[in-house]
Amino acid sequence: MAATECSLGPWGILNPAIALAHTLKLNCRFLKLLWPIHGEGNTCSAGYQPRRWRQGQYSIMNPLIIALTMWAVVFGGALVGLWLQKVLPEHHLSPETKDVVRLSTALIATISALVLSLLVSSAKSSFDRFDNELTQNAAKVVMLDRALDEYGPPANDIRALLKAGYTRRIQQLFADTDTAASPLAITQEEDIDSRIYALAPQGLVQEGLKARAVGLNADINTTRALIHTQRYDSIPTDLLIVLGVWLSLIFTTFGLFAPRNAVVVGALLLCSISASGAVFLILEMNSPFTGLITISGAPMYDALHFLNQ
Repeated sequence: MAATECSLGPWGILNPAIALAHTLKLNCRFLKLLWPIHGEGNTCSAGYQPRRWRQGQYSIMNPLIIALTMWAVVFGGALVGLWLQKVLPEHHLSPETKDVVRLSTALIATISALVLSLLVSSAKSSFDRFDNELTQNAAKVVMLDRALDEYGPPANDIRALLKAGYTRRIQQLFADTDTAASPLAITQEEDIDSRIYALAPQGLVQEGLKARAVGLNADINTTRALIHTQRYDSIPTDLLIVLGVWLSLIFTTFGLFAPRNAVVVGALLLCSISASGAVFLILEMNSPFTGLITISGAPMYDALHFLNQ
């Protein structure tokens, strides 16, 4: 099948990521994998429709694209610095000027390091929180099933319904589709609550088991709703833009006063890759159910194995 080139617009040359895609003549299929989420109306000539997200809205918060753009901006700043070193008059590069610029750069570098460290810490905390919530939720589902099992035959239908519903919850949670992000993933649920309330206990033991089942099911539904409503990244785009500008300024000053040789260019290249890699890790951990770094679903599948046994 012949590759169909996407329309990149007249400003593609100003965007390093789009310019690279234009140069390599990426077809629409590959571009769909590289940049799967687009703005309203952004389609290519092959008829590819952008993936819908958040009830008809779209996002450009794709970690790979943002990391590549961040690298292009940062490393581009280093190249601009090397170029300015060649074209600026000699008196602009005096020792006094270098001292002032280096002090200013040190201030920006300190702020950037603090922002990066806080973002990494926040993303890791969010990732661990989701992991703990999933594990605890899986344990509560097993405990609910055991309570219903101890209740006796009147709760068998509820146990079967619980297993079927939990199977669909796992599919919804780890599915990269509209169903996982839709409010139906929270509201469209079996009437397990009403069925538990409808149980008619025969004795104190069954009354205690019913009360325990009601409490466990309420905790499970609350945790599930929180996970579904908080599963998306929460890093403001403006913060990423400001961080990119800061890093670009830092690397521009690096290139401005660095020797012009291959070793310097290589070092600046590796440092820019490291900085953009940190941003990539932050965005990946902030979206723990999609991408390359995801939460393990093993606890949920283990819990599913024990349900209705």
